Amino acid sequence: MEADLSSLWWDQLPRDDQPGQDDQPGQYEGRPPLGSDLDVDVAIVGAGFTGLWSAYYLAKRDPTLRITVLDAEVAGFGASGRNGGWSSALFAASYARLARTFGLDAATAMRLAMQETVDEIGRVVDDEAIDCGYVKGGTVVAVRSRAQLARAIVEIDEARALGVGPDDLDLLMADEARRHVEMTSLLGATYTPHCAALQPAQLARGLARAVERLGVRICEHSRVTRIETGAFQGAGGRSTPRRAGAAKSRPFLEANGQRVRCDVVLRATEGYTAALPGMRRVLAPVYSLMIATEPLDGRTWAEIGLARRETFGDHRHLVIYGQRTSDDRIAFGGRGAPYHFASAVSPAFDRDDGVHAQLAATLVELFPVLAGVEITHRWGGPLGVPRDWFSSVGFDRASGLAWAGGYVGDGVSTTNLAGRTLADLITGTDSELVRLAWVGHRSRRWEPEPLRYLGVNAGLVVMASADRAEQRTGRPSRRAAIFSRLTGG
Repeated sequence: MEADLSSLWWDQLPRDDQPGQDDQPGQYEGRPPLGSDLDVDVAIVGAGFTGLWSAYYLAKRDPTLRITVLDAEVAGFGASGRNGGWSSALFAASYARLARTFGLDAATAMRLAMQETVDEIGRVVDDEAIDCGYVKGGTVVAVRSRAQLARAIVEIDEARALGVGPDDLDLLMADEARRHVEMTSLLGATYTPHCAALQPAQLARGLARAVERLGVRICEHSRVTRIETGAFQGAGGRSTPRRAGAAKSRPFLEANGQRVRCDVVLRATEGYTAALPGMRRVLAPVYSLMIATEPLDGRTWAEIGLARRETFGDHRHLVIYGQRTSDDRIAFGGRGAPYHFASAVSPAFDRDDGVHAQLAATLVELFPVLAGVEITHRWGGPLGVPRDWFSSVGFDRASGLAWAGGYVGDGVSTTNLAGRTLADLITGTDSELVRLAWVGHRSRRWEPEPLRYLGVNAGLVVMASADRAEQRTGRPSRRAAIFSRLTGG
């Protein structure tokens, strides 16, 4: 599958690290694809953040492990190299929902683990000298209507009931909010310090080089077309997959006509999971699109704010997200692109003129000073959405299958937590991470078509119409509340 990678993030990579469709001299040609059968300890399908973080921590935990990562395209090709660059403490399921389902202690443990993960990424970035513009400026989410204010107050009330204090999440009045950002119709904002802005493609490519330095093999242009799990006898030892028990049959995968046998196969395919045999209804690939402005001058930034490179959005239903980049652009994205029938994924879906135009209009609505500013990049890609909007990570030692995903767009940090958790699960290491609420969670499958198509796209329509209704009336939308309950919110 050839894809247009002309996003801001890919364009900012050095020429010899830029995948492309042409044959320009000096352009990145890719790591060697899988060309022969292999026998390894851990085979990882997907060289995005989940696969790369897992390989990183596994290799750190046990340098003797033979680890191979395979990707249909190149490392960081998918959402890992195209997202909004928010390394946040957000988890796909709200902490209030976690508390209702698993109890307050479990919700608190997950929240603290996510907050620590933001700093853990910063630590690795420093240790591995990955130049990805990591700056921990927090997140400011603007309140721009009475309906949004009502939701923000509910969010703060829920946070306080969960023991979250103002140092972790606070409701700001308008004057306080303007110290972070100046938007139209600004009534206030919520603010959390637990988020860093970064350049995701630089992080993904730098992380790929870091795992190679640890002895991990990455095979690019190696599309996995088959995954077969195994069956083991006994729990075995606790240190490496090679001592996981007496094998009755070992897992294997196939790519490029070759077979990779392994003790553990890790599925880390997120928005591309539906392409694997038998996986079409596991995660729905939903597109999120982005734009980027030309670099802005100091006078413009004086009117906008974001002096600490805070990531930003507002409290509307149809999610928007943005950041001030390290070269003083605004990278801005949002939902609204349709889900495509039968979980189809295609490079043609990465761009939607209508959605990109709406994003540009929304950006000017938020910041009128940007009227006339050039939009230099337009791109997008699929993210993975489980049926219950609940991310999961797990390892079935009996079959040798490990998995992580379903991040619903909050994966930059959650993938790191997944990688550390999988390293503990696979090596049999007892830790607080393996007892977190998302470990071993199984989301039910999506409905068959055409129900899936109708349901996902109906949700997009409902949320967009709810935002328009709230803009007219100033009252919270009942239709959005009903839909949220249907999705487990």
